[in-house]
Amino acid sequence: MANSQKAAPAKKQGFQGVRNAIWIIVLCFIAGVCFYQFVLGNPSNFQGGDNANAPLPGNLLGTIYKGGIVVPVIITLLFTAIALSVERSLALGNANGKGKLAKFVADVKAALATGDIDKAQQLCDKQQGVVGNVVTASLKAYKEMEATSGLKKEQKVSKIQQAHEEAVQLEMPTLQMNMPILATLVTLGTLTALFGTVVGMIKSFAALAAGGGGDSLELSTGISEALVNTASGILTSWVAVIAYNFYSNKIDKLTYALDEVGYTISKTYEANHTEEA
Repeated sequence: MANSQKAAPAKKQGFQGVRNAIWIIVLCFIAGVCFYQFVLGNPSNFQGGDNANAPLPGNLLGTIYKGGIVVPVIITLLFTAIALSVERSLALGNANGKGKLAKFVADVKAALATGDIDKAQQLCDKQQGVVGNVVTASLKAYKEMEATSGLKKEQKVSKIQQAHEEAVQLEMPTLQMNMPILATLVTLGTLTALFGTVVGMIKSFAALAAGGGGDSLELSTGISEALVNTASGILTSWVAVIAYNFYSNKIDKLTYALDEVGYTISKTYEANHTEEA
């Protein structure tokens, strides 16, 4: 029976997420380099139409370009955070199913309160997604326990709970997919910004050590590089931490809803069935 319970949630519908996130990172790196070279480094952003010169006064794109080689790395991290945010939005939206999660939970609990298991199953078929799959596995175990003899009621309730837990565990990788990468980007964005800041400050102090008015341009370039990398890295970490916390909260709400329905199913069986002799 355990095999049949585990097989129930294997049915997948819709977008489940990108399993090989390395390709997202590679594409974001290519996009980041192109953005750095052709958008930020566009000659029209610089004096004399040459990106080797200083940026035009007030030109933000040219100023960011002068942040140095760390800039395309930070842009890659930023693009990756945005891409994974979109990927998680699509995957978790599909996991919730076609209807509103709160209404689905309320409708299933109402059907179980009246002992209408078939109606609860119809709601699961309509909802689909991870939610529908997990509740379907629990309802299947419910029906199997009704047709099973030779077990005490407590054992049957335990079997239903076990089926629910196994179904949740089978679906959790889909929900948590790529979340560790988002969590890593939070720290990596800050560390990369710090690295770029230090590089810029080294250039600034080197210009100061050289002395003379002729090094003032080098001094200002180093300070600009430091500040650009600081700002870009903070922006990347800001996007990543908001995305991570937002989707972690959605995953928690989904798992709480599943646990609520699973608990209701097992308690319904316990209330509607007497102990076998």
